[in-house]
This record gives sequence, structure tokens and C-alpha cells, in this order.
Amino acid sequence: MMNFNIQPTLENENIALVPLEKDDFETLYTLASDPKIWEQHPSKNRWRKDEFTKFFEGALVSKGAFKIVDKRTNAIIGSTRFYDYNEEKDIIFIGYTFFTRACWGTGINTSVKTMMMDYILQYVSKVGFHVGKYNIRSQIAVGRIGGEKTAEQEIAYYEEQPQINYIYEITKDKWEAMKLTT
Repeated sequence: MMNFNIQPTLENENIALVPLEKDDFETLYTLASDPKIWEQHPSKNRWRKDEFTKFFEGALVSKGAFKIVDKRTNAIIGSTRFYDYNEEKDIIFIGYTFFTRACWGTGINTSVKTMMMDYILQYVSKVGFHVGKYNIRSQIAVGRIGGEKTAEQEIAYYEEQPQINYIYEITKDKWEAMKLTT
């Protein structure tokens, strides 16, 4: 039984992770309608409204999804979520993350993942990430925060066809050790 909240409001000096609401659809879809965001993703057509609608519905159903807000401008710049908590393996996944291209290479992804990891590793011993086999950009990003590839698995995203993903994990001990060296 999960005895922690997977949808709190989290924030640092620049970014706020705010629980996703049904009313956020149009704003998020406007951001997600850029095909370049999805070109390396297993779901390459997520920029289309019908495909994004499935993604958004899955986010709401997960009860762990966030809109990512730039606190300097108060603009929504993307989305992310906690999902697939497994009590037996003491793991939860972070993913389904996307940002506007203006955020790429700015450190925002690392900032978001750091907030999420610092919060959730109070409750679980490891965090997992599903990363598409051909999503080199995300594989590099997960590697930068200490993720280690542990498996390859066919994953069925919410109401989508299964795709080959790499599974990355970061243990609480490794995360704490990495934070001490930075």
C-alpha cells in the first residue's frame, strides 16, 4: 500500500511542479503540438491532437502527473509524472516528461528530475525510467543524472501500441552519493 503522495506541489527557485488538471489540456497540447519534440520518442505522432489526447488522459489517470511551470514567467513549459509504483520492488517510475524546445539544453530537465528524486526517494529505495530504444536525447539525459540501464522491455503506453524501451534505475544510495560530489 502506498503511504505517500505522488502528486504533491514541488518547487525550487525557478520551477514549480503543480498537479495536472483537466483544464490544462489546451495549454499543454499547444506546447506538445511541435513534431520536433517527439521525433526520437517511441510515440512519434504524439504532436497530433488525437495521440496527445491519449497521453493526457493517461496522465490524469496516473494521479501522479504535473504541469511544469516556469516561476519567472508563470508559463507552463511541459509535463512529467510519477507512475507504476511497485511496493514489492520498492520502486516508482518518473517519466512521460516533455518540455518546449526553448527549454532544451537549459538545465530545466535536471532541475525537475532533481526535485522529483529528492522528494520520492524519501519513500522508495529506487527510481526507474522507461526510455525509448531510439530516444538518444532522453538516454543521455537520464545518464547525466546517474541512471544505469538495467533492462530492455516492451512497454505499452496508455492506449498505445507496445514499444521497446530501455529501463534505467537510480538507487537512493547512488543518488545521495552523487549529490555529495556535486
